[in-house]
Amino acid sequence: MSAAPSSPSVAIVGGGPAGLMAAEVLSRAGLRVDLYERMPSVGRKFLLAGVGGMNITHSEPREPFLSRYGARRGEIGRLLEGFGADELRQWIHDLGIDTFVGTSGRVFPTDMKAAPLLRAWLKRLREAGVAIHTRHRWLGWSPVGELRLDTPEGERSVPADATLLALGGGSWAKLGSDGAWVPLLAARGVSVAPLQPANCGFDVAGWSEHLREKFAGAPLKNVALALEGLPPRVGEFVLTAGGVEGSLVYALSATIRERIDAEGAATLFIDLLPQHAPEKIEKALAKPRGSRSMAKHLSGQLGIDGAKAALLRELTSREDFAEPQRLAARIKALPLALVRPRPLDEAISSAGGVTFAALDDNLMLRGLPGVFCAGEMLDWEAPTGGYLLTACFASGRAAAQGMLRWLGR
Repeated sequence: MSAAPSSPSVAIVGGGPAGLMAAEVLSRAGLRVDLYERMPSVGRKFLLAGVGGMNITHSEPREPFLSRYGARRGEIGRLLEGFGADELRQWIHDLGIDTFVGTSGRVFPTDMKAAPLLRAWLKRLREAGVAIHTRHRWLGWSPVGELRLDTPEGERSVPADATLLALGGGSWAKLGSDGAWVPLLAARGVSVAPLQPANCGFDVAGWSEHLREKFAGAPLKNVALALEGLPPRVGEFVLTAGGVEGSLVYALSATIRERIDAEGAATLFIDLLPQHAPEKIEKALAKPRGSRSMAKHLSGQLGIDGAKAALLRELTSREDFAEPQRLAARIKALPLALVRPRPLDEAISSAGGVTFAALDDNLMLRGLPGVFCAGEMLDWEAPTGGYLLTACFASGRAAAQGMLRWLGR
């Protein structure tokens, strides 16, 4: 549906999933939509998320799905009421892209790729009349309230009847999410929670040279991680030169980060053999080993070798390593102290952002009428698994609907 000459004009700043979804909703309603993106093309972080398999959403029931948003469950739940995982999947099908549910419950496009989905989406948006302006960096507002934009032709100001900011968080600055919007909004009195790394790796106080040189980058599979007070999670993680990262660590990253902030460190407990009962491990270790070393005994009896064996040795005292019962206890609960998250720019996503208290029910800034916010720049976080993208899509749609209500459309 093309906009009529008298239609209100709206500006969207940011060409990620939230901004693009808002552009679709607004253009379908007959508004003139200009989308401004600082990078040479839109959807760059979206495409990166598709490397190795485009996990678009998750198929689990609503209640466990909503629990993934932690303290922001209520706010994100309201956004998902109109556009949750099922609606997102149908929207993808309407673009001509089939999906399937993987063994973990995650939902993927059939070809596992992000690029075909983005191409089909951009074709739809352009046919709807959305004007996409790349290499346009938002600089704030002019004295008369117009958007200031740094463009290849120099700075310009553009008017808009309503504006949506969908500028992303603070991770992966090279893809466009650099958090440069924070001081611009803070200067206008907008409440912004500090941006922090989410879905990130963590550092330890220091690995031995042996572990750092021989096993940095090595995965530990079929293990369980737990934090005190939380049930263990089974999966895998990766040793790094300075600590740990990977899916199991990302799933716990919010709690780990909060405990480090409060206590200076957070202790992970690693179960190297989650399928083995402690008694079975003790029995295996108690078997005569003759002249074999304990390391060879561990490998032969329990299959603990490689990175698992190196980590066990790294975190176990000489006395505990030599005594089967104490060693069995370590195998089931190997303590690892994490002292700091990796830098924000290395994180998959960020926590913090524009607080929900600063927004009304339309996702409009209470102190800046006509300015709306959506996507990762809002103060929420979620683990990987499709939850991040689902909420970004839903918030873009909800903000666009809020703009239509505010404009009387």
